[in-house]
Amino acid sequence: MLHNFKRKSALLLSGAFLVVFGFIIGTAVIPSLAYNQPAAAVYEVPAQQPIDLTTLNLTDQEELYASLYNQITPSVVSINVVSRGPSESSLQNDGGFAYGSGSGFVIDTEGHIVTNNHVVDGATSIEVNFYDGTIARGEIVGLDPDADLAVLKVNIDASSLHPVTFADSDQTVVGQSTIAIGSPFGEEWTMTTGIISALNRTIQGLTNFSIGSVIQTDAAINPGNSGGPLLNMNGQVIGVNSQIISRTQSNSGIGFAIPSNLVQRVVPDLLVDGRTEYSYLGISGGRVDLALMETMGLPNNMSGVVVQEVVSGGPAAQAGLQGPTNVRVVDGQQVPDSADIITAINGTSVSGMPALVSYLAANTKPGDSVSLTVWRGGQQITIPVTLSARPG
Repeated sequence: MLHNFKRKSALLLSGAFLVVFGFIIGTAVIPSLAYNQPAAAVYEVPAQQPIDLTTLNLTDQEELYASLYNQITPSVVSINVVSRGPSESSLQNDGGFAYGSGSGFVIDTEGHIVTNNHVVDGATSIEVNFYDGTIARGEIVGLDPDADLAVLKVNIDASSLHPVTFADSDQTVVGQSTIAIGSPFGEEWTMTTGIISALNRTIQGLTNFSIGSVIQTDAAINPGNSGGPLLNMNGQVIGVNSQIISRTQSNSGIGFAIPSNLVQRVVPDLLVDGRTEYSYLGISGGRVDLALMETMGLPNNMSGVVVQEVVSGGPAAQAGLQGPTNVRVVDGQQVPDSADIITAINGTSVSGMPALVSYLAANTKPGDSVSLTVWRGGQQITIPVTLSARPG
């Protein structure tokens, strides 16, 4: 897909791995796990029974939240992970075992569970806890580090499996109410609420590539919420909680969820092949800002992706896309005298990197040909590009 030229500091939310892009924070949530005991013997959750809300004096809003909690918690799981080997970012005992925790949710009655890649990657043992008290061994079916998604499988009776319903994340709006359910700091089935505070954010995956169309929320999500669902007020999943921006390693009101439409695009591949492939364009890019408009004489309403680097030998290079020339410093930032600006792909306008990243992930596969509308030298041209698969 695309390299993201501008990286924001963000924390992965797993109790096992807390990472700020650019440096690792050697901190982990201490799971309530006695190191000398088997995991399954420690995490025994008492069976929960829904409360009869009609017996309580609740407001309409309170009754809605309580009803949604009763509806969704049977679908949400708490995940405890054991890994082996040296690690600076996981809690370890003297035996070299590292422990962490996260969240996930059931997607079908065959025992498949979605969580984050960073929750389970490298695990030697995965324990999955259900709200009704069921505990099962989880096995990894597929991993997608690019989108930080994973699918697990448990072998339990279908009566204990309550699949979620997905919403169309493209239909979400800023200001829409959100609910997060997960295991922050190991506190299972914690419910927090908020709103969608922004849309179309771009965050870093676990590779050099970006995740687009990400949902930003102010619902309190913290380490341990990783892999849990972000929901709308109909109880439908609109995203998978993955990262936060925080200087304190805890919620500061800016959390990110991988959009449900990307999850639904990736999961079928993980179920069949254990992996997925994304289209690769082979550029890094930035946004059109005032300094660039003034230097290049652009219209003040122009938007698009400024091509900052064209990867040698990549699809964009082979198609003839051009990087910046005669770069100079203006007000402390580098500004080129000329550069290709991608304004549309297959006739769909792109306002910046997030839109281009999202379009490629959702609408293309390796080997597809796309048509890029490019502003070059004061005029628009069309450049066909045959996409390849992302390099390893």
